Amino acid sequence: MARALSIDLRHRVLRAMRDGASTHAAAERFGIAIATAVRWRSQDRAGRSDPLPMGGDRCSGRIEAQAEFLQSLIDGKDDITLHEMQRRLAEERGLKVGIGTLWRFFDRHGLTWKKRPCTRASKSARIS
Repeated sequence: MARALSIDLRHRVLRAMRDGASTHAAAERFGIAIATAVRWRSQDRAGRSDPLPMGGDRCSGRIEAQAEFLQSLIDGKDDITLHEMQRRLAEERGLKVGIGTLWRFFDRHGLTWKKRPCTRASKSARIS
């Protein structure tokens, strides 16, 4: 995918087209693709001259809705794996998510669990 063009360029192209330039002429004048100028003009006529935000997380709402269920899985069984959680979500909630999605969910919420008890620090280890 190509990089995003500046909002300033978008506004200058739209202003030129509003002032009477054809879509092809405005695209050539500002050095953009004709398809881009057509799409911008179409969006402008629909009342949206600014672009929608790019990137970011668009899908975490599905996993966020399962926060209580995931927390109950951890509380109920402290040695559960991400694969087991993935399977339980699919079977019990009908939600298919990837292991990475689960990992990012727990990382985002600062939730951790260990599969073994903590061990004491070594007496010979130097503490700085």
